[in-house]
Amino acid sequence: MAPVLSRSLSTASLASLPSFSLRNHNKAFTLRTAFVPQNGLRKGFTCGGLKWRLETNNRQVTVRCDAAVAEKEVADTPSEEFEYQAEVSRLMDLIVHSLYSHKEVFLRELVSNASDALDKLRFLSVTEPSLLGDAGELQIRIKPDPENGTITISDTGIGMTKEELIDCLGTIAQSGTSKFLKALKENKDLGADNGLIGQFGVGFYSSFLVADKVVVSTKSPKSDKQYVWESAAESSSYVIREETDPEKMISRGTQITLYLRPDDKYEFSEPARIQSLVKNYSQFVSFPIYTWQEKSRTVEVEEEEEPKEGEEAKPEGEKKKKTITEKYWDWELANETKPIWMRNSKEVEKDEYNEFYKKTFNEFLDPLAHTHFTTEGEVEFRSVLYIPGMAPMNNEDIANPKTKNIRLYVKRVFISDDFDGELFPRYLSFVKGVVDSNDLPLNVSREILQESRIVRIMRKRLVRKTFDMIQEVSESENKEDYKKLWENFGRFLKLGCIEDTGNHKRITPLLRFYTSKSEEELTSLDEYVDNMPETQKAIYYLATDSLKSARSAPFLEKLVQKDIEVLYLVEPIDEVAIQNLQTYKEKKFVDISKEDLELGDEDEVKDRETKQEYTLLCDWIKQQLGDQVAKVQVSKRLSSSPCVLVSGKFGWSANMERLMKAQALGDTSSLEFMRGRRILEINPDHPIIKDLNAACKNSPESTEAKRAVALLFDTALISSGFTPDSPAELGNKIYEMMAMALGGRWGRLEDEEAEAKAADDNAAKSDASAVEASETQVIEPSEVRAESDPWSD
Repeated sequence: MAPVLSRSLSTASLASLPSFSLRNHNKAFTLRTAFVPQNGLRKGFTCGGLKWRLETNNRQVTVRCDAAVAEKEVADTPSEEFEYQAEVSRLMDLIVHSLYSHKEVFLRELVSNASDALDKLRFLSVTEPSLLGDAGELQIRIKPDPENGTITISDTGIGMTKEELIDCLGTIAQSGTSKFLKALKENKDLGADNGLIGQFGVGFYSSFLVADKVVVSTKSPKSDKQYVWESAAESSSYVIREETDPEKMISRGTQITLYLRPDDKYEFSEPARIQSLVKNYSQFVSFPIYTWQEKSRTVEVEEEEEPKEGEEAKPEGEKKKKTITEKYWDWELANETKPIWMRNSKEVEKDEYNEFYKKTFNEFLDPLAHTHFTTEGEVEFRSVLYIPGMAPMNNEDIANPKTKNIRLYVKRVFISDDFDGELFPRYLSFVKGVVDSNDLPLNVSREILQESRIVRIMRKRLVRKTFDMIQEVSESENKEDYKKLWENFGRFLKLGCIEDTGNHKRITPLLRFYTSKSEEELTSLDEYVDNMPETQKAIYYLATDSLKSARSAPFLEKLVQKDIEVLYLVEPIDEVAIQNLQTYKEKKFVDISKEDLELGDEDEVKDRETKQEYTLLCDWIKQQLGDQVAKVQVSKRLSSSPCVLVSGKFGWSANMERLMKAQALGDTSSLEFMRGRRILEINPDHPIIKDLNAACKNSPESTEAKRAVALLFDTALISSGFTPDSPAELGNKIYEMMAMALGGRWGRLEDEEAEAKAADDNAAKSDASAVEASETQVIEPSEVRAESDPWSD
């Protein structure tokens, strides 16, 4: 009570509290207060929002304040209700310029409205046939006028009365279709499944994307009068008038005329452009859509010839005729292709599916496979999916999530084909098809598929149906079909092993690889497991750059000798895909190019003895190679090669190291870290290893032995798939060893000795002839006389 009382008193005004004066006269109390009512405290009173009451107990008087239970009466103040106000011109500007991302969707929206009007009339005419009258068949006609820059969209639907014009076109975001659907739901007796499209009440205003002025002329079978609605793009008002011109009267329906903007006049008044838009967005509307097109035909006409002088003009029947091409304008049906997904799959032939695929996706090859299905329950949609006959020619389209391969329709009206993985994962982007639903979560412009639980469910079912289709091809009797599928789209499925762990069980049976026992034909993992011996506990694989290098890899020697099959992973994505799978049917994937390879039938006693025998050699080789290898050990996987270089268990393999080095934007700083350690394994049964073992024991400081170890390591580096750090240095080592090995063979030394001897003989002969030439006649000085010698005789 106390806290409540204190809070009540603190909020009450001090002037409102009563003040008491108590005096004791013969045990009688007198209470005086300016606030005590005239009838006293007999019944208590209320003051300051607190209730005061008098209690008498055993001749004692108690004044009690029921503050805790006192309720302050709050007077009900009058309230006013206001409606939201909107600046119409600003709202229209937002709808026109911010709601839609492409101008061309105006035609989709107007055709959809026309289709709704026809649907309403068809539905209502079931119970009221008089609505149809004599206004002709239910159809839509689109007539562009390039000269005047207008487009006219006409339908023979339900039309609108004056009140409906004001209600539907005069009220933004007021959807007549939504009201109609609501009425259908309330009146369940009418029932029936409908295909009405509109739901937001703003599609009509998309006409102002391309038009300066819009004129709507409409005639409802419920009214005898025809009304015209007219409004400009920048205006916040509209005009409705009764149509009085007999030439503009229509029997039933609505006619919308768009007066195009100057910058859109040439594009959207072109008949060919209108035809392509109708085929793209409204090809599968259930009512015929006719467009006004220019056509040509060949006709025979009589050739006019002027008669020659003196000749009479030929009669009409004898004149020459020629064939000319005549152009004319006529209505052409734009939506000939029927929505094949709306039919029962049992009633559709394979040729019809193929023809639909070629027309819809502009393909020239038949699809490899197709699936047609309908899902019901929480999400209802129909779909036809295809596997193309060939992979995309452009490498940029490979595994691109933004391909335009899936066309989304809502009630047969095309919405979008621009998705970023919402309906299909990236690795299934090669699948083409159509998806049609009546209740997808779209935004108001009907262009963007909003992320929601419904979309996730749709994606899950589409992916599952796609895998069922691919699985059916893989199990068919015609093996060539799946071989062709794998050649074109196998990389996509391998990408799924990396990106979609939730579907590993569906992807793995579809994978195909070459193996050591099947180098010509692809093998499935199921076939590999079925062919495994009972003692084999793992699935072995080797990743290389080609079948030829895999076939000659030293890692295979012991496994081939023991008749163990090995998968060849020859594509760049293979190794990463297999590492993401890890196991298949409780069998682990094991890389035979990495350390600690266990084949399951080793002789432990013999292995221990061999290890002890070659421990000194392993230590000596490790000392020579230093940090180039983590350790040197006796190998269990070699039979004919002297040694092999294997990778650490948790590092990159030689194949992965090669791929990472080739990345254009790769980080070279991470190469050393991820490269992992390298382990040199030696074959104790090979003559080279036995010679090195002897050199280690007898002459460990031998220069030739050390050079042999260095060359042995470099050779193992190459044969194991690694790239040497200095290829030129390796080449010089090989040349040097070749010179030592080939020196003196095939009689080269004898020839050189003979040539040297012949050269020496020639040199001796030349020296002798030089000596002879130098022995000239010696004349005594006394006999030498000059011509001018004065002492001459």
